[in-house]
Amino acid sequence: MSTFDNREQAFEAKFAHDADMQFRAEARCNKLTGLWAAEMLGKTGQEATDYAMTVVAADFEEAGNEDVVRKLAADLVGHATADEIRAKLAAMLPVAKAQLMAEL
Repeated sequence: MSTFDNREQAFEAKFAHDADMQFRAEARCNKLTGLWAAEMLGKTGQEATDYAMTVVAADFEEAGNEDVVRKLAADLVGHATADEIRAKLAAMLPVAKAQLMAEL
């Protein structure tokens, strides 16, 4: 195998790893934001965790965060605006990434 082939395989492996980590970070971010929303709704324990998982599942409807924002905005009427939800998602992404890095 040539050096070029080795480098190509290394780049492909790094790309796959980076894509996996980004997916995991976004899912963790959605879960953390879901737990924040659950607290605002008065949910605790397993009920809060179950709610957070519905937020994670909402992200599979379309690319980007807007599907999550729509779900949370509908659930949090009177508690938080769509802009506050977007800000919370933006704030939670670095937290999610830090948690994932700490687990490695």
